Amino acid sequence: MRTEFDAIVVGSGIAGGWAAKELCEQGLETLVLERGRDVRHIKDYPTMTMNPWEFEHRGQMTKAFYEENPLISKAAGFGEDTAHFFIRDADHPYIQEKPFDWIRGYQVGGKSLTWGRACQRWSAYEFQAPKKHGYGIEWPIGYEDVAPWYAHVERFIGVCGNDDGLEAMPDGEFLPPFELNCVEEHMRDTLRDHFPGRHLVQGRWAQVTVPQEIHLQQGRGQCQCRNLCMRGCPYGGYFSTNASTLPWAEKTGNLTLRPFSVVHSILYDEATGKASGVKVIDTNTKEEITFRARIIFVTASALNTNLILLNSRSDRFPDGLGNDHDLLGRYVAFHNYRAGAGGTMPGYRDKYYYGSRPTECIIANYRNLGERDADFMGGYTIFTGAYRNRAEKVADGLPQLGADFKHRLSKPGDWRIYMYMQGETIPKASNRVYLSKEQTDDWGIPLLVTEVGYDENDEKMIADFLEESRKMLEKMGCTDLYSYDNEQAPGLDIHEMGGVRMGKDPRTSLLNEHNQLHECRNVFVTDGACMTSTGNQSPSILYMALTARAATYAADQFRRGIL
Repeated sequence: MRTEFDAIVVGSGIAGGWAAKELCEQGLETLVLERGRDVRHIKDYPTMTMNPWEFEHRGQMTKAFYEENPLISKAAGFGEDTAHFFIRDADHPYIQEKPFDWIRGYQVGGKSLTWGRACQRWSAYEFQAPKKHGYGIEWPIGYEDVAPWYAHVERFIGVCGNDDGLEAMPDGEFLPPFELNCVEEHMRDTLRDHFPGRHLVQGRWAQVTVPQEIHLQQGRGQCQCRNLCMRGCPYGGYFSTNASTLPWAEKTGNLTLRPFSVVHSILYDEATGKASGVKVIDTNTKEEITFRARIIFVTASALNTNLILLNSRSDRFPDGLGNDHDLLGRYVAFHNYRAGAGGTMPGYRDKYYYGSRPTECIIANYRNLGERDADFMGGYTIFTGAYRNRAEKVADGLPQLGADFKHRLSKPGDWRIYMYMQGETIPKASNRVYLSKEQTDDWGIPLLVTEVGYDENDEKMIADFLEESRKMLEKMGCTDLYSYDNEQAPGLDIHEMGGVRMGKDPRTSLLNEHNQLHECRNVFVTDGACMTSTGNQSPSILYMALTARAATYAADQFRRGIL
């Protein structure tokens, strides 16, 4: 078995797939390590075309499953049709010093098979705000550094959307968007007329609405509006590692993919001051194997990346690779998804819509945009939309059987509007992950301990969203208003970030402007662990852009003999 490569990529999810694509295209012989099983596009999507009545439990799991898996069964998109893309609770235990719902998918493609697919760009403000408003350190890069890489990624993966001219959410290289329905148009117009600075737009989503030549070359086709994306799409209508980046890397002849490979640690060479390779434990045989390379990309998903680096100890780095100032594992953050609101929209009963649109609308962030205008730090995106209930509500006292009952059920019900927030959270040293000193997993690796919680800033943001969403819904003419704070634990947003943050100063950060460890320059981190702050936009496309940027830089350094 070959054990030496030009580059090693740890993890095959969204960031790992992009690292593999870029490194292989640049001519580097690249090994991708995945701790889970292999998943091949189309071949390994067992539920992709199943009808609801073909599932034994009509999409639900058994009572016994829920009792054994109270964590993973809470995940967005989890069900009988997607359970094979999520790990079970017992598969990889961890210790919750504070409640934290860690959602994972261990297979080739990782959570790229089940992600939400929202692709808003950050604006310049998100890069500037932490330092400007005093709630974080300065990013070592700005929007102008990432903008061309956003475009590079958008063109390849296929992102639909409009050029809306919004400061809070810059335009990009978009395919034609899906249309707003009649109530969403009313919502847009109401915001425009009554709430200056607030904009409802069709979401920027990783869905191929009109395939371009680059998508056809990938073997991907048009989105069929089935909204069954998380089962795996046989058409390649949405972006995943499995449908796009890994097959593309494979075509170069430079890719070696090794599933069932748990990365124990990164090996550090005291003589060269660089990493020499990785120590791997075969998932099935428990055999220890060392793979060596000149470049290592750690893209195992934020918390597992932290775990691997913390466990990569040497005489030079007794507390984890690159960890000279007790920063590794600290400043972990996430997105605040706790609050939502909605109501009934009277009228429009002569109108309907067709297909199952796989996208949502977005009300772009309007808080603290450039200058502070609220009693909290950061901003929030609002995901929203309108739909009609499938059946008209049956009034109390009317028969619940018979032909009249069936006829009433055949008529669509009222229009409904929903909103929910995706809020920025503040990275803090006290929000951290670290290794257990007593407990290990099945491969002898210390368990990860999570100590991450909400703060007063989060509570103030929730209160603002609940107040402002009610104002907007009332002005739109909604009735039967509702709102909620579900008080869910951090982590269920599946947007965990930080722990290996970027920065200009090695005393306050672990990565430089090229996502290299300050103290070990041939190790790159480009998944959520690298984030200096969270912003309010969905982060996956930023991980992809940062990965493409870093991989191109790494390949150039490799060719020059610097790495």
